[in-house]
Amino acid sequence: MPHSIMEIQSLSKSFGDLEVLREVTLQLRRGEIYGLLGPSGSGKTTLIKMMIGLEKPSVGTITFNQKPLSSKDLFYNIGYMAQGDALYNELSAYENLDFFASMYGMKKSERKMRILELMEMVELSSALHKPVSLYSGGMRRRLSLITAMLHQPKILILDEPTVGIDPVLRQKIWAKFQELKSDGVSLFITTHVMDEAEKCDVLGLIRDGHLIANDTPNQIKETFHVTTMEDVFLKMEGN
Repeated sequence: MPHSIMEIQSLSKSFGDLEVLREVTLQLRRGEIYGLLGPSGSGKTTLIKMMIGLEKPSVGTITFNQKPLSSKDLFYNIGYMAQGDALYNELSAYENLDFFASMYGMKKSERKMRILELMEMVELSSALHKPVSLYSGGMRRRLSLITAMLHQPKILILDEPTVGIDPVLRQKIWAKFQELKSDGVSLFITTHVMDEAEKCDVLGLIRDGHLIANDTPNQIKETFHVTTMEDVFLKMEGN
């Protein structure tokens, strides 16, 4: 079994009297795709914010390579794609990517090759020099995705990465995810798309801040006595 690269142990988070996460424990292993599935308001985004250092746990720990998660670990080893697009609208796609790549200390020649490779992957090569302000919502999501991948991080944390992306391109992006997994990259992905949940190696089901299941998709379906992840989700919601 692959070694874990990130461990979350007994993690809880409260904002005043509101408890958002309750005793969440999970592992992200090397070369694994971990999917997190849950309704809006279940605590998914709060958990991710703690994994990338934007929020501190009220209780519990997060470790990277068996050591407390540090800002250096976050910067160089983790790529993060938020639900909202953190892009500079007045700049072109190339200028956005070149700026972010420079922050990671990538050499100029390396940056150019990496940018062209990633833009081709998400089928945005023809819009390389177009201002981001002229991008559609789906194009912005694709650009945000490859921004997180620029520095070839060991962990990719992706919050609803394929929202607004057409099914054909979504399939191609998931093929890339599988390729990254084969190269030893670990992916932590939140999704509402049931066929994407089926593609994950391990799936966490979260509801009202509780991790109510943490297993393979097939084992979860067996536990819930259903045949599809959609039926699992409906059972979670009490339907």
